[in-house]
Amino acid sequence: MNLKELHESSKTVSAKPLFHCTDENALSLQILKGEELKEHITKKPALLLCIEGSAMFSSINGVEIQIGPGEMVNIAANLKHKVQGLEDSQLILLR
Repeated sequence: MNLKELHESSKTVSAKPLFHCTDENALSLQILKGEELKEHITKKPALLLCIEGSAMFSSINGVEIQIGPGEMVNIAANLKHKVQGLEDSQLILLR
């Protein structure tokens, strides 16, 4: 299965569960070019992996990290952040 098959092509930002166990899970994220996963806080540490495309991770403390295929960002617990699609992007979030 391809990650793109999990998401509706008409949705600009989409999150779908990939894997779940007792305390951890994985989400497939699709963020289209110019769209944004709005600012939010995750309660526990997370890892954002870019599979395809390009995205910009921005946090409340001024950190901006552009990620492309094969690149990742560690997200600290309780850090307010957002993610913008610089290109149509497929990402995986592990938390």
